[in-house]
Amino acid sequence: MAGRFSEEFLTELKMRCDIEQTISMYVPLKRRGKNLVGLCPFHNEKTPSFTVYPDSQSYYCFGCGAGGEVIGFIRRAENLDFYEAVKYLADKAGLVMPNEGFDNSMAEKRRRTYEINKEAARFFNTCLFSEEGKEGLDYYKSRGMKKSTITRFGLGFAPNKWDSLLKHMRQKGYSYEELYEANLANKSEKDGRVRYYDSFRNRVMVPIIDVRGNVVAFGGRVLDDSKPKYINSSDTLVYKKSLGVFGLNFAKNSGEKSLVLVEGYMDAITLHQAGFTNVIACLGTAFTGEMAHLLARYADEILLCYDNDEAGQKATARALGVLNSIGMKVRVVHLSGGKDPDEILRKFGPERVRSLIDGAANDIEYGILAARKNFDLGTSDGKMKYLDAVAEILANTKNNIAQDIYSSRLSEELGVSKESITARINQIGRKKKYTEDKNKFKKIQQEAMREATKAEIASDTNIKVIKAEELLIAFLYYNPDKYRYVQDDISAEDFSVSDNKAIFKVLCERIKEELSLEYTFFSESLTPDQMSAFVKMCKTNQELVSSEKVCSDCIEIITNSKKKSESKQSFDSLSDEEYLKLFYKKQNNQ
Repeated sequence: MAGRFSEEFLTELKMRCDIEQTISMYVPLKRRGKNLVGLCPFHNEKTPSFTVYPDSQSYYCFGCGAGGEVIGFIRRAENLDFYEAVKYLADKAGLVMPNEGFDNSMAEKRRRTYEINKEAARFFNTCLFSEEGKEGLDYYKSRGMKKSTITRFGLGFAPNKWDSLLKHMRQKGYSYEELYEANLANKSEKDGRVRYYDSFRNRVMVPIIDVRGNVVAFGGRVLDDSKPKYINSSDTLVYKKSLGVFGLNFAKNSGEKSLVLVEGYMDAITLHQAGFTNVIACLGTAFTGEMAHLLARYADEILLCYDNDEAGQKATARALGVLNSIGMKVRVVHLSGGKDPDEILRKFGPERVRSLIDGAANDIEYGILAARKNFDLGTSDGKMKYLDAVAEILANTKNNIAQDIYSSRLSEELGVSKESITARINQIGRKKKYTEDKNKFKKIQQEAMREATKAEIASDTNIKVIKAEELLIAFLYYNPDKYRYVQDDISAEDFSVSDNKAIFKVLCERIKEELSLEYTFFSESLTPDQMSAFVKMCKTNQELVSSEKVCSDCIEIITNSKKKSESKQSFDSLSDEEYLKLFYKKQNNQ
């Protein structure tokens, strides 16, 4: 196991970075017996299925299957490779990183991508203040942006040429392929020749900066009515679009307990200039659960300030659902007097924007206001439909006090008794629960049918083999002293599932070298997904692997399957002539 961090260093890192304390920075945890549970940060859920095991310094989510130890958690949560995750934790723990004996080629590739993005941002900014960037500078000025704002956000301009950036970056020593992988260049193939060209042309450029201050991506806006209006970087080695939030590097240091979420980065920039330093923006994608969990690390409350059009209201409804699913406090800013925050700012000034933010409605109030617009309260029919709409909203909240307050308000507004409103809320609530239970049952049925279909497609033998591989891995993990019964009869090459093969190989290597089998020491050799699978095998099969018979049975199943597979491959490789000879031989023997 040469070329890795020393076990002494990783042990010290693990001791200083207790998994409970580390994960608690990302996920609120509640104790359940000797373990802890919380809402998974890697997928949306309403019922906690994410479990932390302090005894083994590990975690596992029974909902999405994510699992591992503290380094693996940081890899997933911060989108880092193993080396970067170790460095991240070491810096927080005050540990000096060892600088020898580790292959950090992937980390080096990521570092170089950061450098490429930083240099590209410098190039775009320089172009903005050149003669060919005059049109871009005029655009920023038309948006009321000061030079200090342009400098602070590193704004720039991509010239209207096919290879402006490429030529510059090539002179700096970066290859075409590196620029392509960084999403700064596109390529086309014709007549067997590959041609590269700039991804961004004739656009004002906005660098996307992560919370650690690295330029990770770019957004580009056209200066006319051509389409697409905005182009944003796709996923790269250093950027994940589902985690893309603009302005969080500034907003996290605003001193505010809330974050204001707007639709576009131009709105965010102009609001920052006006003094609203806790503003952030999505980057051309729907608000995701990953974004919600990311924001929850830096704020107690999210204020949604999307555009005042149909698309903006739909986006508001989606974001409300995502934020409510993780228990995040959320309010909605009602934009009156303009279609977006920037327009209101230019028309009425920052005081109006401040009053709208301060007067933001909670999710219930927002829903009631939105419902009121849809009905004519001057008619009995309109009143009844409005009452039902509000009752539906109140039935969705589990807060009895909120139900009581808004029921009273609705009673006064419509002249309907509070008892009647409460009865209607309860009726809708019962119907909703019935529907939810019915859907749950239907989902269980569908899952059972899917599993049955899988079982029909995959032979019983294959299912049995996969289970045998998982059991054998768990057996060796909990019984490393029994390795002598295994080593002569089976090897990693006998495994049918590639991830199981990788896990078994690393496990056997560590046992042979008499190294620790704590999860921490596996994470540098296995991918996050392989670590998740490994932890799942060990957690779910612990009670089943106490006897040596289990071991021998598993070996027999795996090796027999391998022999059958080899036999089939041999048979499939026969020529027509060889096949006929074998066929007639079998016929004569019968």
